[in-house]
Amino acid sequence: MAHTRLKHVWLLAVVLTGSLLSGCGPQYSEDADFSLTGSISIDGSSTVYPITEAVAEEYRYHAPNVRTTIGVSGTGGGFKKFSRGEIDISNASRSIKESEAEDARANNISYLQLSVAYDGLTVVVHPRNTWVKDMTAAELKKIWEPEAQGKITRWNQIRPEWPDQELHLYGAGVESGTYDYFTEAIVGKSHSSRGDYTASEDDNVLVQGVSTDPYALGFFGYAYYEENKAKLKAVPINDEDDSNGAGAIMPSLATVKDGTYAPLSRPLFIYVNSTAAQKQHVVDFLQFYFEEVPELTQEVGYIPMPLEKYKQELDKLKAFVAETAKKP
Repeated sequence: MAHTRLKHVWLLAVVLTGSLLSGCGPQYSEDADFSLTGSISIDGSSTVYPITEAVAEEYRYHAPNVRTTIGVSGTGGGFKKFSRGEIDISNASRSIKESEAEDARANNISYLQLSVAYDGLTVVVHPRNTWVKDMTAAELKKIWEPEAQGKITRWNQIRPEWPDQELHLYGAGVESGTYDYFTEAIVGKSHSSRGDYTASEDDNVLVQGVSTDPYALGFFGYAYYEENKAKLKAVPINDEDDSNGAGAIMPSLATVKDGTYAPLSRPLFIYVNSTAAQKQHVVDFLQFYFEEVPELTQEVGYIPMPLEKYKQELDKLKAFVAETAKKP
């Protein structure tokens, strides 16, 4: 298996084709299928992007004549395109909202949700931040709830022993599923937070902000922390309302998988358009996805599901494909 690394998601689209290998000579897998042709359009979550991009990189060795384009417009942006029938697959770091599902139904679009991995939203500070050893979910709510805007602006307002210095916040943009999940898990209401923070759907922008600001605090997906942990410091989180650090849990492959990293562990998804599921090359890509994603998920810093769960998702896909084939 070729080593896969995270790409800069500030690219609005990454086109993965055999032409990327020009000058390097043909590099195909032993079971490469040159008969498969066509294009696959994918957009959505920047959190799920590294997983899908890793699969797509490997898939081009398996099906060199299939062109896969991956955009990064956030979970909400991806669902807007998906519900209009503009893309085949939507990467999502949350489940589809009822309003988005209604838009899809209005356009006669049916779909299938498939789980692909687990993620732990990671709260980070600058490595030179020596005072934060842990935080509670209650303290995060105090910082991020709408009422905090203009009021909670300094570190010592969170804990008196912390320095009397400005607090600079970085977080996911409002079109991001990461934003929806974080606000629901921490604030208690999805899409509800203070607005005076540096926001971006591009997690690399957030990494850059926190890694260059000693008084910063931010949050994003675990994979982006893993990729940049030499210049970031992860904060252990205590789900209980006490700040002695005894119950604080660091995000890791193990703590996300076993559920002890609460409340910031979550599943990640892809959504498949039923029309796309009638195309042979799309079905082949999706079958390849669930055969390869257990290994690739961990390579790019996320937490794979149990193998039995991947088998169940693949069975769901096969049943969905069979059902859509019956429709006129």
